[in-house]
Amino acid sequence: MERTETAGLPDAAELLDGIPAQRAPAPATRAAPARRRPWRLLPTPTGTPFTFGYAAVLAVTSLVTEYADPDLVHRLLQASSTDVAHLVRTPALVVPASALWIAGGLLSPYALGFLLVLTALERRIGGARTAVVFLLGHVLATLATELPVGLAVLAGHLPDSSLHRLDYGISFGVAASFGALAGLLRPWLRWPLLVGFGWMLVQDLVALTDPLSAWGHLFSLVIGVACWPMVRRWAGVGRGAR
Repeated sequence: MERTETAGLPDAAELLDGIPAQRAPAPATRAAPARRRPWRLLPTPTGTPFTFGYAAVLAVTSLVTEYADPDLVHRLLQASSTDVAHLVRTPALVVPASALWIAGGLLSPYALGFLLVLTALERRIGGARTAVVFLLGHVLATLATELPVGLAVLAGHLPDSSLHRLDYGISFGVAASFGALAGLLRPWLRWPLLVGFGWMLVQDLVALTDPLSAWGHLFSLVIGVACWPMVRRWAGVGRGAR
């Protein structure tokens, strides 16, 4: 009887083979650890074309300031200065020209900061957007520091000589880019870096070595922090595209 009742049924082994739960799970594979690539800290022609190209231009102008005739260098820097007199006469010329020089040359801390900060920012949001952040800091901080000087001269609180000064360099743009980059970092890294850099800028302001530049660096940092919603949105778009 038992054979007669089960004669038309498939073999039990075949039934068990057809049940997914009976199949042995595939062995879990461990993700390979991410490789650290230190060279990604520096700009490359393909990975960060904006920073790489800009750094090449700055290297050339730094060599000019180092080895060219001092009188020629002084005339070039004076023609590129974003002081009040030049901003009134030729703003479209001096605003970009002033960002072609590094105050202090290639040994300036802002030269190293330029390479590291702009490279990191460009890898996250792209070259054109990095240029926007840099220019925002460069232009807005310049206006925030020079316009009060012009108003003070008009009011008679400063001499006319205050309208003519050497004001050039990349430091405002670098400070703004640093502030913007901080918004893309993890909190455990973001806040110590911001506090440390901000404290250094405050010390420069208290020292009164160059109050206008010190205020400009603080303004630039604030401008970069104000860009957080924008750069976070850009970085999110970049990750989604990849």
